[in-house]
Amino acid sequence: MLVSWFVADRSHHSAHLFIKDVAERVNNRVQISTDGNFAYADAIESAWGANVDYGQIQKTYGNDPAAEKRYSPAVCVEVKRTAVMGDPERKHISTSHVERQNLTMRMHMRRFTRLTNGFSKKIDNHMCAIALHFVYYNFVKVHKTLRVTPAMEAGLTKRPLTLEALVTQPII
Repeated sequence: MLVSWFVADRSHHSAHLFIKDVAERVNNRVQISTDGNFAYADAIESAWGANVDYGQIQKTYGNDPAAEKRYSPAVCVEVKRTAVMGDPERKHISTSHVERQNLTMRMHMRRFTRLTNGFSKKIDNHMCAIALHFVYYNFVKVHKTLRVTPAMEAGLTKRPLTLEALVTQPII
């Protein structure tokens, strides 16, 4: 279940707005992992205080001159996991779920594909497309691994929304 999303830069202010929104949507103690952007550490402490298990993962990439020519990412040469607050399980300090969700978004929405006519040119249209994607992902799409929608699994709804209901009825 995707509990929050936010379109912004990676500034200190944006991190605080996003993390505050996430904290308001979650009732129990959670483990959070972020990349090495230190704006998150202050935002997480501000939103949760000591009631969070927070870890950072920092990846170091090698310098591969051939990667520039073949349009592919550099090779990861080091991964460092650090417990920042609370007692996070080291094996669960990972950004893989967020990275996978970003891939799912890019695959579902052509707006993220540069050099196509679907690429977002206006931020307002881009934000609306992302909002529609997350509502669809959480409330309409039945996921193969769950066999229900994430909203059904979380107990928020009893049945998937139809696309018709999505445009004519309030969600909750």
